[in-house]
Amino acid sequence: MQTVHVGVGPVSFDDLVHVAREGASVVLTDEALGAIDRARGVVEALAAAETPTYGVSTGFGALATRHIPSDMRAQLQRSLVRSHAAGSGPEVEREVVRALMLLRLSTLATGRTGVRRETAQLMADLLSHGITPVVREYGSLGCSGDLAPLSHCALALMGEGEVRDVDGALVPAAEALGAAGLEPVELVAKEGLALINGTDGMLGMLVMAITDLRMLLRTADVAAAMSVEAQLGTDRVFAAELQDIRPHPGQALSAANLTALMAGSAIVASHRTGDCNRVQDAYSLRCSPQVHGAARDTVEHAATVAGRELASAIDNPVVVGDRVESNGNFHGAPIGYVLDFLAIVAADVASISERRTDRFLDRARSHGLPPFLASDPGVDSGHMIAQYTQASIVAELKRLAVPASVDSIPSSAMQEDHVSMGWNAARKLRRSVDGLSRVVAVEVLTAARALDLRAPLEPSPATGAVVDLLRSNGIAGPGPDRHLSPEIEATVDLVQSGAVLAAAEGVVGPLA
Repeated sequence: MQTVHVGVGPVSFDDLVHVAREGASVVLTDEALGAIDRARGVVEALAAAETPTYGVSTGFGALATRHIPSDMRAQLQRSLVRSHAAGSGPEVEREVVRALMLLRLSTLATGRTGVRRETAQLMADLLSHGITPVVREYGSLGCSGDLAPLSHCALALMGEGEVRDVDGALVPAAEALGAAGLEPVELVAKEGLALINGTDGMLGMLVMAITDLRMLLRTADVAAAMSVEAQLGTDRVFAAELQDIRPHPGQALSAANLTALMAGSAIVASHRTGDCNRVQDAYSLRCSPQVHGAARDTVEHAATVAGRELASAIDNPVVVGDRVESNGNFHGAPIGYVLDFLAIVAADVASISERRTDRFLDRARSHGLPPFLASDPGVDSGHMIAQYTQASIVAELKRLAVPASVDSIPSSAMQEDHVSMGWNAARKLRRSVDGLSRVVAVEVLTAARALDLRAPLEPSPATGAVVDLLRSNGIAGPGPDRHLSPEIEATVDLVQSGAVLAAAEGVVGPLA
């Protein structure tokens, strides 16, 4: 099993994916342990002082004016975590919780939070042993971080609450810790706050969404190439010289992909003749690089923001030199905004994909293909309802594109009077990414059928490889109507796993 080392610097996108999705174990570096020890020394000195320090010897939020005597500070930490572990609703996915825990551990490792090394080590141990606290869907407002989700994780460190063990069984936290040979921690001054005051949940979901969208946007180029080719569209509009006069980097990359994917197509060559009277293709075909490219550029902007967040130490208060300072870095606005941007991207790329698919099904626009690609139109419906499925998903994606980050709602007796709703933005983005993958899959499925119907003309080697992939996975070619849902789901699996992209790249090399 792969091991990810967490030091005082940021974890990478790949580190997060390895831990969240692949179950990689986690080790704190010696440098990180040294930084943790130094910050803990600062906190202990302040805890012993007579002057109150927020988060160390006071209450929290709107209750920060109360000084807490030393003999009640352990109770203060327990009470903080227990009261804030107030989530509700369905369980959050295992990969999200593991990403959240890794990112919280990364902040602890910076030496800015003041926790003890045994507390940080136990969080690393939970990850390495595959113990995943139960985190609920609702509870975070994305300001003071993801308080409720992180509190459920902190509760597990105390040996309380419920967790999923490495096999996925639901067990009490104390039982899971004992089975792994681990001891719960008794939280001391500052530790409870340090464990729950971060934007780690929304950031983890952002990083995974970016990872998925980078793959899906290249797959959308594959789907678009199949559609342009099968609808007898031209590849001339994707020429580099035309992209150069509008120099958006994502557009140029997408157009180059489309050109490479359609190279060597007998279908394209069949109508590249002097007597062709096609002047311009529809926008959904001709403007694919402009839409896919803008989406790519937006994803890369989001990746820049995510990179800055990965390099951040999010806590309040934070250890700075020999003091502890209050700050507002826990506010999730930077992450919330780009999460909302990406939901718009997913909706629009899905929308143009659905429009390309719809053109296959209308005999007035499909240039010689049978209505709905049906074997016996009238008796058979072909892919008519597959497009309905796309349309229903696209409609849902448009609703999910409504931004969450503008919907602040005050809390904590108006102390926390402006919040980011970043967690909510991240939760809906996960649904958006899934929906986009399904819409693209239906386009791939439909375009593959249309390419077969262009026989004896052969598709390009790259798009033909995608058709072969579907056929080798039990997704049959044109013929009488059959149960379509299993074929859609099988194609979704091939898109989400990256197999469709890999099939095309196996011919043309890595797409940009």
